[in-house]
Amino acid sequence: MDERDDDLEVDEASERVLEAVRPHLGETLGTIVNEAPKLGFKPYEVARGIYAMETQGRLSVADPNPPSGFVGYLLSLYSLSYWLLLVFMAFQAYVIWWMPQVYPLTYLRIIVAVVFLLYIPGYTLIEALYPKAKELGRLERLGLSVGLSLALVPLVGLMLNYTPWGIRLESSLIGLSLLTAMLGLVAVYRKYGYWCLARGAWFG
Repeated sequence: MDERDDDLEVDEASERVLEAVRPHLGETLGTIVNEAPKLGFKPYEVARGIYAMETQGRLSVADPNPPSGFVGYLLSLYSLSYWLLLVFMAFQAYVIWWMPQVYPLTYLRIIVAVVFLLYIPGYTLIEALYPKAKELGRLERLGLSVGLSLALVPLVGLMLNYTPWGIRLESSLIGLSLLTAMLGLVAVYRKYGYWCLARGAWFG
């Protein structure tokens, strides 16, 4: 962790944290947080202060063991959201196809199906188009995710209509799942590119 030279303003609490951790710059974030009581702070105060300072540009927090290559990035915690997406799709497949359809589990089926159809496909497309978190606000991402899902789902149905499988429950879910997984992978690759650029490294 290194301090950056700039004139960005920070709040008083973050400034106190910065003064306390300055002698420990270069150590890992976990070590600094664990040393918080010795510095006169609680661990969450140091973590929150460091996060605020990094957001404001006062500190640069670097991964001491960065992943090597795109595959390493894909298999690291940097891509946790992608793997959670795959877990959700596996869960929705179980809920819709194999879970017993008895009360009150039928309500769970409806909820999962609504989230999958009206949010997930558009969300992955937005993540692929705008991989940087600061490019869009949360409400903007939510609104665009719903809107694009409403556009993608009928498009997948239209394409399936011209295939031997037709528009059926199984073919629709498989088609949407494949599209969502591919869009999610594109989003991960774009995030990987920005991550490499931030580190001043080549990506490929």
